[in-house]
Order: sequence, then structure tokens, then C-alpha cells
Amino acid sequence: MKQLSAMSEREYFVCVGQRPGMFVGRRSFDLITAFLTGYDQHALRHGGQGLAGWREWLVARRGRECNHAWPGQVLHIALPDGWDNIWALPRDDEAHAIDVLFRLLDEFAAERESASES
Repeated sequence: MKQLSAMSEREYFVCVGQRPGMFVGRRSFDLITAFLTGYDQHALRHGGQGLAGWREWLVARRGRECNHAWPGQVLHIALPDGWDNIWALPRDDEAHAIDVLFRLLDEFAAERESASES
């Protein structure tokens, strides 16, 4: 496995998505989104772009605005029939939301990589 420090942002997100419990203790949507929020804040504080544009990309992807932060936007896409409690998602819904989160994050990172190469 490549060293984390040598990975592109997209490779890093794929690595986290393959084994999120290794990074946050257990496979949990709320813990993973908290981890990614911390990643974003650290990157911004140290001159990186972090997840800049991620929420807007999700809103455009969904085709509809609302007042939810990006974790809620991901849930709107993953669970279009809604959810009751972001911290207590049913096991199947949570697993699906995590899979959708990392699929969307990969698409976002791929588009951003492509744009920076142009």
C-alpha cells in the first residue's frame, strides 16, 4: 500500500472508503462525516483546498437546494425517501449512505483532478 502522505486526495478518499472503521473506530455515517469535516478544516488551515465546493457540487448533483450541510445533502441523494435521525440510521440505510458518500466523493475528486489537469 502506498504511504498516505504520497497519495493524491482521490487515492486517500478511496483508502478511507475501503476501510473507514480503521480511521474512525467503527463504520458509522456520522463518525465518517465528522472525520471528513476534520480533514477539510485541517486542509483549509494549512493551505489546501480541502472539500471546497463539495456541498455545492452535491446540491447541483441532487438538483435541489435545502439548508442541510453536506452530510444531509449526501443523505438526500442516498436516501431519497428521507430519514428520521442522522445519528441512528437503520443499519442497511447507514451502509448504503456510506457507500454512496464514498462513490460521490470519488466522482467529486475525479472531476476536480480533471479540472486541475486542464
